[in-house]
Formats: sequence, C-alpha cells, structure tokens
Amino acid sequence: MNYLPLFTALPLLGAFLTPLLSKIFEKIGDIISTIITTLLLILSIYSTFLLPIFGNIYVYEIGKWSLSPIPLGIIFAFDSLSLLMVLAINLLSFACAIYSVRYLDGYTGRWKFWTLFLLMVAGLNGIAITGDLFNLFVFTEISAISSYALVAFGVEKEDLEASFKYQVIGEIGGLTILLAIALIYAKTSTLNMADIANTLTNENKGILFWFIVSLLTFGFLIKSALFPFHFWLPDAHSQAPAPISAMLSGIFIKILGIYSLSRLVFNIFGLNRSNAPHYFDILIVLGILSIIIAGFIALRQTNYKRLLAYSTISQVGYIFVGLGIGNFWGVVGALALLFAHALGKGLLFLTAGSVEKTSGTLNIEELCTSQKRLPFYGVIYTLGALSLAGVPPFLGFFPKLFLILGAIKEKMLGVGIVLGIFSVLTLAYLLKITNKVFTNKKEGEKVGVPISTIFSFLLLIGLIFILGVFYFNYLYPNLIEKAGEAIMRGIDYAKLVLMR
Repeated sequence: MNYLPLFTALPLLGAFLTPLLSKIFEKIGDIISTIITTLLLILSIYSTFLLPIFGNIYVYEIGKWSLSPIPLGIIFAFDSLSLLMVLAINLLSFACAIYSVRYLDGYTGRWKFWTLFLLMVAGLNGIAITGDLFNLFVFTEISAISSYALVAFGVEKEDLEASFKYQVIGEIGGLTILLAIALIYAKTSTLNMADIANTLTNENKGILFWFIVSLLTFGFLIKSALFPFHFWLPDAHSQAPAPISAMLSGIFIKILGIYSLSRLVFNIFGLNRSNAPHYFDILIVLGILSIIIAGFIALRQTNYKRLLAYSTISQVGYIFVGLGIGNFWGVVGALALLFAHALGKGLLFLTAGSVEKTSGTLNIEELCTSQKRLPFYGVIYTLGALSLAGVPPFLGFFPKLFLILGAIKEKMLGVGIVLGIFSVLTLAYLLKITNKVFTNKKEGEKVGVPISTIFSFLLLIGLIFILGVFYFNYLYPNLIEKAGEAIMRGIDYAKLVLMR
C-alpha cells in the first residue's frame, strides 16, 4: 500500500494545477476534479481488497529517524476504521464532483470552487489516515479553512454572514484542540498517536489528563455540531452551494468531529464504558438532546435546506448515543449510521440544489404552489429520506437497529425507546418535503434533468438500496464489523502501529 500518500497528494496536486491551467481553459477544473475524485474512489475500493493482506493495518513512514527511541517522523496509519472513512469521503466527493459540473454553470470563479473543493477533500483524507497528532490538526485546518471560503462562495450577504459565524465558532474549536495537543506534547514528548497511547498507558489519569480530554471533547463537539454546539451549522450548511452542503453535512462534520474524537478517546486515551462511565453518559445525554431538540426544530422549518441541516444535527445525536453506549453493537451502529448518513444526507442536499436551480426558491410553502413538476427529484429524495429514517430495506435501517440492540444489551431500555420513537419523527419531517414539494402536481411544466445530475443521484441511491439489501453479504462483514473492532480494540491500536 505504498500509494497511501496519494490520498492527500492527488487532491493537493489538483488544487495546485487548477488555478494555473484555468488560464488556458476555463473549465479545466471540471476535468481535473473529476479525474482526481475518480482515482481516489478507485484507490479506496482497491484498499478494501488489499488491507486484509497486511493484517487490517498498514503503516507508512515518512522521514523516520531510526536512531531515536521515540518514533520521530510523520506516519500514516491505515486500519479498518480509516478504510471506512476514506470510502465514505471519496464516494461522496466523487458524486458531488460529477454533480457540480453542471451546477456551477450559474457561478463565476469556477476554478476557485474546484481549488477549495480539492483542498477540502485532501484535508478529509489526511485526517482519516494520519497517525500523527499535529498533522491531524493541520489536515483539520486545511479542510476547515477551505469550507469557510466555500460557504461564502455565493458572496451574498447571507452567505458571508453564515461563513463568518462558522469561521469564528470553528476556530474556537480549532484553537481548543491545538491547546490540548500542546499539553499532550508537554506531557508525553511525542506527537505520534500510537506512542502517545503507549506512554499514557503507564500514566495516572489525573486532573491534567481529564483536562486534556475535556478540551479535545469540547473542540471536536463544536466540529461535530452536537447540541449545544450546533448553532453555527444551520446557517452554514443552508447558505453553502448544494454540493458543499452535501459534503459538509454528509461527511465533513463526521470526519473532523466524530471520527477524530472516536480515534482519540478509544484508541489513544483508552477510554471505555467500564473505566470512564460518566464520560460516556455525557455523550449519551448530549446525543439524546440533539435528537429531540433538533428533530422538533426541523419539523417547524419552512426552508428546504435548513430542515435538512437540523436533521443532520439530530442524526449526529444518534451517532454519539451509539458511541456513548460504548459496547460493540453501539459502536457498530454509530459507524454504520455515519456511513449511511454520509450517502443519504449528501443525496438529499444535492436534490435541494437541483430544486433551487429549477424553481428559484427553497421556501417549502412557495415550492408547494410552484407549477414546476419534479418527479425524478421527488422519487430520489423520498427514497433517500426513507433510508435516513431507518426504513428497510435501505441502508439506514440496520444502523438504527444496531443502536437499539446496543442500548438493550447495556440495559438502557429508555435510550432504546427514544431512538425508536424519534426515528418516526425523522420520517415525519423528511416526508414533509415530499408531501409539499413533490406531490399533487399533475399539471405544469415538467423539468428536465442534466445527465451528470442523473448519474450522481443514481449512484448514491443505487448504493443506498444495494448495500441495504446485501448488507450482511458485503458491507457489514468486510467494512462495518472490522471498523467496529478497530475502535473496540482500544490502545492495542498502539501496539499494532508500533510493531509495523
């Protein structure tokens, strides 16, 4: 797997070439981005076959100084959890890149969009594969800064306001994470994540340890937009261009927030429900509050994309409840939901972009009276909504089932009941758009659909359906289960990395 650096090198190269070559051909960014996201997707799929050969973990070292007892140098540590993340990142980024080819026809500064988009993809892939704490921060900032600019890409007053709010809150989280990293380095004299885990094994978990954990949790919860750190998300995700909204809600907050925190809490700090029950209880409480509060707010929304944004906050709550439950089924449910939500919510935001392009508005009441007929978008949206609500046989059904099983196994019957009940609420607010925007329009202009849009939609909905139907044939045993095992092995992650 010597190609591992290509996950970041390819999009960085594309981001460098796009502004240069766009002087020759304005739409060269379309070609470069499509080629690069295609190659990244191929590498991700190829990794699913290659990683088991290396014992489900592969370490790539850059600039190692072998004479030092401390593992100096940058490393990429690629395990089953990293594999699930890069698959989700590159599946969605490929679909969004194809969709954006026609979507960007209404924007100026096309090359700027592609440069920022590829930088964001590079940062997301870097987070998923890095084994170095400082580079985790660097890749986080590359992605975050790119996303700030992309939210403001429309340069309208509302776009700029949303971007500014997002930037201020996001950098509060980023600086908190950086402070925690500085304290970790002061305590352990290393930034290698596996070496940190190895060092902390023999350390007492005193006040400084829990202060560091609290700082990291605070920073990554802001990035995750979990209640009560969610207030920046509805504006940012609803004002961004549709493919960026899809990336932000579909995968961005999950990689920057949920994946990073999970990797550190379970694999670096070695925390679990048995040795830190109160910490995991806090995750469950915040997760349930996110599910309930954001769910009811979503039900009252009159803007298509803001409804989807609050839905994201609610679904993030489900993921954190799974992590808080802390047993195998809870963690597997959280990871499975992360993957299913990436595809499903990405799809729903792309439909929002197409509806806005054709109808000129995102106001649900105005769309209800519009004479535009959107049957294709309606079918695709409704199928994606059914998956997010956990309706079988779609991909979103099994994650919700795993979460409920995890809660029951941990004797948290009340948590399981809440998860089940609010899945119905999810269906209610998502189908609100189906009922008001897409149905009861037998007359009026039928809108055509661009080929690139059809391809992106069919790719995502096809995966949602096929992976749901054949869930236990491929996705669960080869990806979800192994990713869950990677988290549940705790600080044994460090032994596997340091032995390579």
